Amino acid sequence: MRIERRFTKRGQSPYEGLAFVKRSSEIRNPDGSTVFKLDHIDIPEHWTQLAIDILAQKYFRKAGVPQVHEDGTPVVDAAGKPVLGGERDSRQVFNRLAGCWTFWGKNHGYFKTPEDATAFYDEMCYMLAFQMAAPNSPQWFNTGLHYAYGLSGPAQGHFYVDPKSGEVVRATNAFEHPQPHACFIQSIEDDLVNENGIMDLWVREARLFKYGSGTGTNFSRLRGDGESLSGGGRSSGLMSFLKIGDRAAGAIKSGGTTRRAAKMVCLDLDHPDIEEFIDWKVVEEQKVAAMVTGSKICAQRLNAVLKACLLVDAQGLGQVELDMKKNQVLRDAVTAARRDMVPEAYIHRMFDYAKQGYTHFVFHEYDTNWDGKAYQTVSGQNSNNSVRIPNGFFDALERDGDWELRRRIDGKISKTVKARDLWDKIAWAAWICADPGTQYDTTINEWHTCPEDGRINASNPCSEYMFLDDTACNLASLNLSKFFNVEGEFDLDSFRHAVRLWTVALEISVLMASFPSRAIAQKSYEYRTLGLGYANLGTILMKQSIPYDSPKATAICGAITAIMTGESYATSAEMAAEIGPFPSYNKNRESMLRVIRNHRRAAYSAPHEEYEGLTILPTSIQPEHCPPAMLLAARRAWDRALELGAAYGFRNAQVTVIAPTGTIGLVMDCDTTGIEPDFALVKFKKLAGGGYFKIINQSLPPALQALGYTDAQIRDIGAYCAGHQTLKGAPFINHEVLRQKGFDDAALERLEGSLAQAFEIQFVFNKYTLGEDFCRQKLGISEAQLADPTFNMLKHLGFTQEDVAAANDYCCGTMTVEGAPHLKLEHLPIFDCANRCGRIGQRYIAVDAHIRMMAAAQPFISGAISKTINMPADATLEDVKAAYLFAWKSMVKAVALYRDGSKLSQPLNASSDSGKGAEATPSVMTVAEKVAERVLVRYLHKRRSLPARRSGYTQKAIIGGHKLYLRTGEYEDGTLGEIFLDMHKEGAAFRSLMNNFAIAISLGLQHGVCLLYTSPSPRDRTRSRMPSSA
Repeated sequence: MRIERRFTKRGQSPYEGLAFVKRSSEIRNPDGSTVFKLDHIDIPEHWTQLAIDILAQKYFRKAGVPQVHEDGTPVVDAAGKPVLGGERDSRQVFNRLAGCWTFWGKNHGYFKTPEDATAFYDEMCYMLAFQMAAPNSPQWFNTGLHYAYGLSGPAQGHFYVDPKSGEVVRATNAFEHPQPHACFIQSIEDDLVNENGIMDLWVREARLFKYGSGTGTNFSRLRGDGESLSGGGRSSGLMSFLKIGDRAAGAIKSGGTTRRAAKMVCLDLDHPDIEEFIDWKVVEEQKVAAMVTGSKICAQRLNAVLKACLLVDAQGLGQVELDMKKNQVLRDAVTAARRDMVPEAYIHRMFDYAKQGYTHFVFHEYDTNWDGKAYQTVSGQNSNNSVRIPNGFFDALERDGDWELRRRIDGKISKTVKARDLWDKIAWAAWICADPGTQYDTTINEWHTCPEDGRINASNPCSEYMFLDDTACNLASLNLSKFFNVEGEFDLDSFRHAVRLWTVALEISVLMASFPSRAIAQKSYEYRTLGLGYANLGTILMKQSIPYDSPKATAICGAITAIMTGESYATSAEMAAEIGPFPSYNKNRESMLRVIRNHRRAAYSAPHEEYEGLTILPTSIQPEHCPPAMLLAARRAWDRALELGAAYGFRNAQVTVIAPTGTIGLVMDCDTTGIEPDFALVKFKKLAGGGYFKIINQSLPPALQALGYTDAQIRDIGAYCAGHQTLKGAPFINHEVLRQKGFDDAALERLEGSLAQAFEIQFVFNKYTLGEDFCRQKLGISEAQLADPTFNMLKHLGFTQEDVAAANDYCCGTMTVEGAPHLKLEHLPIFDCANRCGRIGQRYIAVDAHIRMMAAAQPFISGAISKTINMPADATLEDVKAAYLFAWKSMVKAVALYRDGSKLSQPLNASSDSGKGAEATPSVMTVAEKVAERVLVRYLHKRRSLPARRSGYTQKAIIGGHKLYLRTGEYEDGTLGEIFLDMHKEGAAFRSLMNNFAIAISLGLQHGVCLLYTSPSPRDRTRSRMPSSA
């Protein structure tokens, strides 16, 4: 391959003209405690603090790296041995990545000349340092550690294909052949312990998670609950094994530096356990709610019982009194505990506890933190779940027909359900807890480039990589904002150049990689799938004053995606001409060229009848809305891809996906990820393992400038949205008021130094920022208060919630542009985000706009798109069903949606909940009400006593041959207060049931519970977990 220079010059450093400065990284929890800190690290001067934190905390190697002095000479100990430590200079990371790719490419014939290899190295270093592109996280973690530092270690069971012999080899060193792939799809057999069986899959998943990768599997081969076993027994079913795999994944967190283990669980819609699978996470979320509420009720009620066991006399002496006839307080406490369903055994345990002299009982209380013990206790929290839906199901849905669930062993029908009922169940589960997502099986396989070798059954965790089982894909994303100049012009030549180089880098990564199984190593060698994508689409639209929800936005999205994939396939064909096509190309040549022709037709907006083998037709680029230069470049890219591919074949079976670009998007200082709009203008992101980031959209000022606002107006709008980041001049809580409260200049300076990264001012008023001595001596805060995690310092200082809110708006901003000074109403759509922004924002991007954007990109992507359809909290079940159906009709391959607040806790928020408890620590009942967030009607009446003498009536009835008498008791005003049901036949079991039923009804009447009942519809009768219509 010939490599031209576009960003660097021969003989100069790739970092020429780029200033590197000493910076520090510190990540804190909301309470101010430090999670991670690293000082004196060398970083490009233009990088934001957020990007620095990501690089330092996530991507710097922490051990085994030879240390060097400022002049580059190695640091040695007294024995003359190199001193080892962690990476501290961003250039170390850039050099080991680009150096490793260049080393492998040069040694295996990817470059025409040594100068081409040097140019490739320099250009890649430049793009990394200038945040123009980034590979997926496993590359940052693993690539180049052996090449750059000589790291070695025991093999972890990986395999690789020897590039020279083409034979699969077992790795002998954990670092020499790194694991650079982020995305894996693994197969599973209906076998318990043999190779490729159920338990073997957990081992293979562990190898991936350890090095920061994710995996997906279709579990439809596993037999359903109750199906026969070879030994004569019955299977425990799919779900029992999924729960085992989920716990195994949750125990692995990629060495503690990355997200929790990522996996996708796919299931075909005709699996006999599909209904239980759909409800899986719904039930688990309910368990969390029950644990949180129940633990807090038990802790309060049991300690109240324990305290009440001790009677204190007039002399102040305490005596244990367990006779509830003599101890009214104990009687009330026990009654309250029983009313709240505290287990009887625990109540009696308090009596025994009191006898032994204890006065406090420790009952562990859970919370709804997504990284807390409650969520860790339940299953299903370490995977994304998706159902695979063929077009045949939508046919059945349209005619309101039946859908057959089939056993895995003999293929016979195990159950027949209404397609409409199954569809309702999917939508309801997604509405409740954001899972399952949908994958449209027919569409996926109609765009399959290698159908001769099998179907596509599953995806990676985020649904962007879809290919054959036992294959892998390594990803990289281009930062689109770096290819637009200040005038909004797209630098086509630089973009094409970047696409070409990163396609080569990803192909080399296949060459050098190791894999968790022999089958994956072999198939990755044979198909060589790549995943080039982009990030920051939402940012470039905002900067160019183009609303995300507009025809022009979708046209630009389609054109950019078409250019990227067309150029990448053309580069793949170039490599095929030099090195040869992927080994399985010839068998799949006609199918792959058919797919390439369909891509090209979408770029040319071809008539529908020209498409080959498609049931649902793609959304083509709309010429009337697309910039002419982009449209021309998109069409030429596909002309070239088809021409070169037909002549030489392709080196890679797939070349592009649109990945979520979460962490790598942050290291590139992207305001938006992948194809997404911004989540919110200001975001609060909790991190796995502790800490948080405050993420502010940096596109607001340039977008306002492009719209013609003056510098003064831009400052006012920016301050309104993101705040002044100081308490100087703030209302209610400012330097003057704080000085009156005991704050000195040093304390104020510490506060001011922390405000820039604070999501709300509450986050900096803590002992970690101010120091414990200052809090005790100057502010009069006790040790107990400082140790209490619910302690609110601002409330202690006398500030009300209204005071805090006003100061927050001034210091940290309203986090929305709605209501901002100077901003014209017609410009608001440009700044719309996926969710309502801040506390007062009301605008958000429509659900269908997300799907239309996916539909614009999908015809030009080899794989698929990782994208969340964000829905407001008030979205309905019908909205969910409409979104899933619209996505299928739009030829989108997969969809995941998230209704705001559908989970008890979420790591990314447009506002924090810190102010919700500012006025008082919530009671148990308050917490119970918050957790049980889907309770529609709440009755708060106390029990109303009936008069000692009351009137009523007697009604005789015969039901099912049994004669009974209904007797009533009434209040003075004639309202019903109790019922009695007497059976004519004494001793009948049915009579005792009726008595208990009557008692329950009577208690309900006396507590004011509404007993009106409305019969459910026929459809509701089939959905026992749906909220009743009562």
